[in-house]
Amino acid sequence: MSSAQVNGISLWSETLGASGSPVVMVHGSWGDHHNWDLVAPRLAETHTVLTYDRRGHSQSERPTSQGSIHEDVADLAALIETTGITPAHVIGNSAGAIISLRLAVDRPELIRTLVVHEPPLVGVIADDPALASIVQRFDEDASGALECLRAGDMAGGARRFVEDVAFGPGAWDQLPPQAQETFVTNAPTWLDEMRDADFLTLDLTTLESFDRPTLVTKGDASPPMFSPIADRVAEAISTASRHTFAGAGHVPHMTDPDDYVQRVSSFIA
Repeated sequence: MSSAQVNGISLWSETLGASGSPVVMVHGSWGDHHNWDLVAPRLAETHTVLTYDRRGHSQSERPTSQGSIHEDVADLAALIETTGITPAHVIGNSAGAIISLRLAVDRPELIRTLVVHEPPLVGVIADDPALASIVQRFDEDASGALECLRAGDMAGGARRFVEDVAFGPGAWDQLPPQAQETFVTNAPTWLDEMRDADFLTLDLTTLESFDRPTLVTKGDASPPMFSPIADRVAEAISTASRHTFAGAGHVPHMTDPDDYVQRVSSFIA
């Protein structure tokens, strides 16, 4: 475990394993490096695995100024470079998948292989009339969570995000207390992210030149917006393979760790 100064802020990270090609895992919004606890130690049996808390999350520093997805990408690039693990297998989930995809655009030389699960790039489907109802549902559900957060109700906003946006009804009560606490602690950062106009969108044509092996995954039990987004991302990358985790949702590394480790290990091998 260590804390390093990266781009003017303190980022907390942990490295597991002592040999094998490097793996960097990028968590989504609301969470932290513990999101990977069920899979990182197993990947570390054959790889050097780096997990970290993104800026504004848990043990990393939370700047007081308005943040940007571009800062998250710069942090990831700097972390890879300063730890000397380039090129790395980069694995991202949810918002971490967006950050990983943007790294593929900005700094492809830092990536050995890329694995992304369900980036919430609502912007890439916003203009499709056939998906208008899905986008509208996301906007309404996200607005409900945002209203709670703006009113200072961090716990209520976290619950509404978990149940209405990411996982489904009843999911909040199934989370262990530590996970609920993490959601509440990191709620202000999600509010900050939603103020960033670039956070949930990406020009997919910028991915056309990315030529590293890529795996784009989704779960067949996820909320409906994630599947068409994942499909469009996969279509944009000529080297992309696809996989659907049967019976899994937005966080297969937490709900289906055996399946996740097997699939990711075989791909990056």
